[in-house]
Amino acid sequence: MAETTNLETNKKEVVNLEKIVTPGQLVMKRFLRNKLAIGGVIILVAMFLASFLGPLFTSYGEYTIFFIKDGVEFSSDDHKGMDPTAEGVKVYNKAKPSKTHWLGTDKDGRDVLVRLMYGGRVSLLIGFVVVGIQIFFGILLGGIAGYYGGKIDNLIMRIVDVFYCIPTLPIMLIISSIMIAYAVPQEYKIYILMLAMGFLGWTGVARIVRGQILSLREQEFMVATEAIGLHPAKRIIKHLIPNVMPQLIVIATMGMGSIILAEAAYSYLGIGVPFPLASWGNMVNTVNDPVIMREYMNIWFPPGFCILLTVLGFNFVGDGLRDAFDPKMKR
Repeated sequence: MAETTNLETNKKEVVNLEKIVTPGQLVMKRFLRNKLAIGGVIILVAMFLASFLGPLFTSYGEYTIFFIKDGVEFSSDDHKGMDPTAEGVKVYNKAKPSKTHWLGTDKDGRDVLVRLMYGGRVSLLIGFVVVGIQIFFGILLGGIAGYYGGKIDNLIMRIVDVFYCIPTLPIMLIISSIMIAYAVPQEYKIYILMLAMGFLGWTGVARIVRGQILSLREQEFMVATEAIGLHPAKRIIKHLIPNVMPQLIVIATMGMGSIILAEAAYSYLGIGVPFPLASWGNMVNTVNDPVIMREYMNIWFPPGFCILLTVLGFNFVGDGLRDAFDPKMKR
């Protein structure tokens, strides 16, 4: 009886030792082992929570202007019986950090912390939408070019070459000038900005997708799908694209930081998110005023620091995913 019990115990140990680890579990294990990647996730979660949930806990909005008269502060939302246009009332602008305004107020008398949270919404939204557009066009055109090859591949790659030659900054300046000339409403400018950035930046994704599909389409599983008569669209969507997804996830996370930086640069040049809508980029734009740059760091430093942290977070996560998806990495 004792020998039988030992044999059963040994069999259970062998089964436990031979426990199958799926590719997804292996990727997750590698990712969780990367401390910088986990740090990036924490940074991004904190930014998302602050940007999308933070405004719910404030008593005033993104466009609220603060005034002061005889030491009494009131806002455009809550006048407290005072008239903002009355004599002696001043806009409470460039205020230093205090208990009421943790990061002070900007040059227009708006709370910096509140605009920082709303600006995070806009900057992160732009990042996601632009990357989504780039991934969509990259998968669509890169997948068609890689699968069909021949003349179709040659045509699409020449289109890619043309888009590579387009200078992005002058085009964005032209688009901005056109919007001003035709008096496009401010609330629509952000959508045009996202579409333009997405439509001008899909070529890199298309090339990567094409290269991956060229190497996959001749493998045995793809020959089998052709042998059973599967429709080409289903072959691409169900069999080729899933095998390219790991690379696309890495591209998306790495590209998100670049998009946020690009939006900040465009806003600094005056062609990004239009005022009074807040974004981290146009909040940093206040450094154009030398007085604010020297004496009021509380106005421009917080959005700049948020851009730095967010881009670092996306880069850390992107590096972690790249290493986790790499089959050559140690288990």
